[in-house]
Amino acid sequence: MPEPGEISPDALQQRLERILLGGKRKYTRLEVAEKAGVPEERSRRLWRALGFATVDDDEVVFTDADIEAIRTADQLMNSGLIDPSIELAVTRALGQHLSRLAEWQVHMLWTMITENKEIGSSERQIGRLVERLLPELEKVQEFVWRRHLAAYAGRAMAQPDEDLEARTEVVGFVDMVGYTRLTRQVDEEELTDILDRFESVATEVIADHHGRIVKMIGDEVLFVADSAVDGAEIALALSQRADADEALPSVRAGLASGRILSRFGDVYGSVVNLAARLTSTARPGTILVDKELATELSEFPQFEVRTRRPVSVRGYNRLRPSSLRRARDRPAGMFASSQQLAAEMLGLADPTPEPASDVVEDATADSLPPRPRSKRRRR
Repeated sequence: MPEPGEISPDALQQRLERILLGGKRKYTRLEVAEKAGVPEERSRRLWRALGFATVDDDEVVFTDADIEAIRTADQLMNSGLIDPSIELAVTRALGQHLSRLAEWQVHMLWTMITENKEIGSSERQIGRLVERLLPELEKVQEFVWRRHLAAYAGRAMAQPDEDLEARTEVVGFVDMVGYTRLTRQVDEEELTDILDRFESVATEVIADHHGRIVKMIGDEVLFVADSAVDGAEIALALSQRADADEALPSVRAGLASGRILSRFGDVYGSVVNLAARLTSTARPGTILVDKELATELSEFPQFEVRTRRPVSVRGYNRLRPSSLRRARDRPAGMFASSQQLAAEMLGLADPTPEPASDVVEDATADSLPPRPRSKRRRR
């Protein structure tokens, strides 16, 4: 039993459910299907695909809003706008993306409540907070959704003859070096700060250079870009920003260009796999690109592309990557090579390291020697 003045978890849960679900739970799954006019098996498939837990037929867990939602979803599926063969895949994608968004929003709300004793003093206060915040969150979400619709529609209409699902793009992975080791050395608060900082920098850089984030995978960002130059600039800028930021470890990157399959917000295909393999092979602070992208970038004077020796990674026996960096002014004439060699010996130039052997297995961040760094991590 809660102490006097203490919030009752059951009362709070019931209040929040009424606010968020649009009313009390009063129907079973079979009753919802009947009232919505949707076949029972179809309603079951839609519910599962959305990512919700399976419920028994006699459990009273649904509201009037659930009836309207199932009816609307069924009408959308029957309208012909969505091919029946992909309706469950569409539903799964919707459920997965919104589930992650909801988890973050609840975490944000709970942090606000626990850090503000006045708000968290009673379930009525918390209920009022949610009632105020919910419409505002819905407005923001709708705005962001519409802006993304407009942006993607603009790209699609600009090239009406191109297949929207299978198109030529630059795919890139950028990940933090030594992340696994880092998780054992810092506490949760500092790790959260590092991840937030990396996501913030990645979001800024990718947006600035006209790319699109496909997803953040912990210590790694997967992005796509329409042009070779944009893809290269994203990887180079992210590497530079990480070097300049004392809060972030070094990063490494792998880029590849070619046809990819875009499906429900994710990307697939051999080009994606190749970019991932290049990233696993890259040394800290370096960017590796595939042969096709290297050929494209060699035409632009602002980049320097150097062919590396063939390497062997999972799925590719003789992968021949190239290293990418910004072009630098170099001495010309007969003494150019000797001057460069002298500069490298004196530590005034940054030579591009070659792999230790012709065969390099998939590397992990923890197995790669870290690059010397002058910055210290804050504690």
